[in-house]
Amino acid sequence: MEEALKENLMGALENVIDPELGIDIVNLGLIYDVDLNDEGICDVTMTLTAMGCPLAAHIEQDVQRALADMPEVKETRVNIVWDPPWGKDKMSRYAKIALGIPD
Repeated sequence: MEEALKENLMGALENVIDPELGIDIVNLGLIYDVDLNDEGICDVTMTLTAMGCPLAAHIEQDVQRALADMPEVKETRVNIVWDPPWGKDKMSRYAKIALGIPD
């Protein structure tokens, strides 16, 4: 997949806001990988801030909606993984500043 397309996909995912933290899932470091195959199937590998997150289904639907607007994407599959575990070190500087977390 082209780097420019991957950047566009990640840009679309920046519109998905974690409802509890109010920061997008890209800057929170929840997106581990995005891949689009030749058939237009986009696989998003991501995690959540905590196991058993009650908003997992909501976030998954938001990811699918955000990528549905992209003409290259015909279908989105969200794979939620727990390894490697998410930690504050995965957050962008922007997210840390917005949440008042020291760098």
